Amino acid sequence: MPKNLHIKHILGVESSCDDTAVAVLHGDGRVVSSVLNSQHDIHARFGGVVPELASRRHIENIVPIYQAALTEAGITLDDIDLIAATQGPGLVGSLLVGYNFARALALAKGIPFVGTDHMTGHILSIFLEQQKPDFPFIALIVSGGTSSLFLVKSDDEFCHLGRTRDDAAGEAFDKVAKLLGLGYPGGPAVAKMAENGNPKAINFPRAWLSEDSLDFSFSGLKTAVLQYCRAWNQAEPLPLADICASFQEAMVEVLAKKTILAAQTYRVASVILGGGVAANQALRERLLSLCQENNLRLYCPRPGYCADNAAMIAFAGWRKYQRHGPTPLAEDVYSRCKLG
Repeated sequence: MPKNLHIKHILGVESSCDDTAVAVLHGDGRVVSSVLNSQHDIHARFGGVVPELASRRHIENIVPIYQAALTEAGITLDDIDLIAATQGPGLVGSLLVGYNFARALALAKGIPFVGTDHMTGHILSIFLEQQKPDFPFIALIVSGGTSSLFLVKSDDEFCHLGRTRDDAAGEAFDKVAKLLGLGYPGGPAVAKMAENGNPKAINFPRAWLSEDSLDFSFSGLKTAVLQYCRAWNQAEPLPLADICASFQEAMVEVLAKKTILAAQTYRVASVILGGGVAANQALRERLLSLCQENNLRLYCPRPGYCADNAAMIAFAGWRKYQRHGPTPLAEDVYSRCKLG
């Protein structure tokens, strides 16, 4: 355990994929500043993130974003008591930029350093909000890289209950958007198009797997959309709105129902939603409806804390430091989730 837990300001650095983010968190949990640079304009023409391009842009962005975060917070590096950076999972090239930058700052200034798990950041992002759940709770984390269910017993005790067996939810959104020519990132584009569609127009498949399985599979759903488009009468335009609405409905139904099953199986009273896809309004509404039907409380971070951000990394790092102290500077980044 660290000898001195009096932490006034925590600097968080996040670079696990294509967003360069730096935030300053006050020791009472308040977000003092949060600055992010997105690379959507770079990767849009490829229909997805190109790892090499992402890491190069992180190198260009990390110092200006760091300086902007300190300026917004009205402090200097001398006011920082703890530095936290995403250690994994993620794209190794991207991770190395933020992690090494943060580690170098800590080493140069003699500031304690903590390597933080990206998934832990998403799970604990709800604690950046005023309304906070009690432990234990079920966490559904859905993004471009994962679709996972966790039983969260404390701020550092997680049991991985279910995960995607193929495409993650956000990945499936991106691939369907690319197929339909809707651009990148795919999640917001598909959701926007779905607003004008009929979610019951097309009966796309739901992969429930075995009766009690908490795993997910969305590759079959993505393939069903492809097959539907190929079979369409080319003399008429594709019903894009109906396709998007029906695709989204199939995905949301599986995500929401498996989350409720997890909550019932493990007898918890609360559910939290996190990750980039957690900003999807249809998913939020369906999960809220099912939670209300089953006497469960639902907690959702604001959209800015659903997407990759450094505030959640600062918070998760602070909690980790309180329990375990600093991360050895010799530790490296990792690409795959290590939780549960």
